Amino acid sequence: MSWRDVTVVDACVRRDGRGGSPTAVTDDDPAMTDADRRAVAAAAGTSHAAFLGPGRTPDGGWPVRFFTATAELSGCGHGTVAAQAVRLTRTALGELNDRQHTGGRTFDTVAIRRPAGIEVWFDQGLVALRHPAPDERAAIVAALGLTADDPHPTDAPRIAAPGAPRMLVPVHDRSALLRVCPHFGRLTAACRRYGLLGCFVYVPPVGDRPGAARMFAPAIGVDEDVANANSTGCLAAHLLDTTGAQTVAIEVEQGDTLGRPASVLASARRGPAGITTRVGGLAVVRDGH
Repeated sequence: MSWRDVTVVDACVRRDGRGGSPTAVTDDDPAMTDADRRAVAAAAGTSHAAFLGPGRTPDGGWPVRFFTATAELSGCGHGTVAAQAVRLTRTALGELNDRQHTGGRTFDTVAIRRPAGIEVWFDQGLVALRHPAPDERAAIVAALGLTADDPHPTDAPRIAAPGAPRMLVPVHDRSALLRVCPHFGRLTAACRRYGLLGCFVYVPPVGDRPGAARMFAPAIGVDEDVANANSTGCLAAHLLDTTGAQTVAIEVEQGDTLGRPASVLASARRGPAGITTRVGGLAVVRDGH
């Protein structure tokens, strides 16, 4: 594979086009091994890489696989934003409504050309929620290095699973969010012990002001993620569940501590089968490398 065939996409940029999570996107090659795929993200200087399959699955989805430098992921929100943005650029369309197959699930996607980039939305599906066990909560909070003043006064941690579970950990305000300094060795061990993808530490949105968050996932080789779109969808599901509303729509700002300001949109709806979510972001496609 030539590096000219790899495109880097800044996924989930802010509304003014700044920042975003750099994601490598390329066509999958059956001759590649998974070790080869893991090497793409590291070589491209991105935390994640998306591999676009050559044809549709029987249910009409385009296969897309996601890898970090250490593992394949069952799903990747900002990677989906990046992948669908690239797919739109390969057409002359202004809008591409399609379906993607990742991690054994096929779901609807839409990519729309906008002045500032390509807006992508995807159906995240059902999000399961539960309260963590006391030892699970204590281990994660300790590994995050939170002090007694940091936790949110009225909210509590939840485990959210749109597939892979992660812990949503609320803190009091943005200052507390900036102070979070995890012990990554302990956090890796705790996440592996409890089967968690990572920890999404957040300040809830208030009124028209966006929320803010940081995602720590050292167990899959990403100490801190610039933007974690799936966790934003999980947060929307949690807020819907705790407020009792029928629908919730949020924006969450991420990436500031890494010098890559990012923004993710999400909505949640209550239905007969449970809480389903939709996640979106704006992408800027760079030239291929």
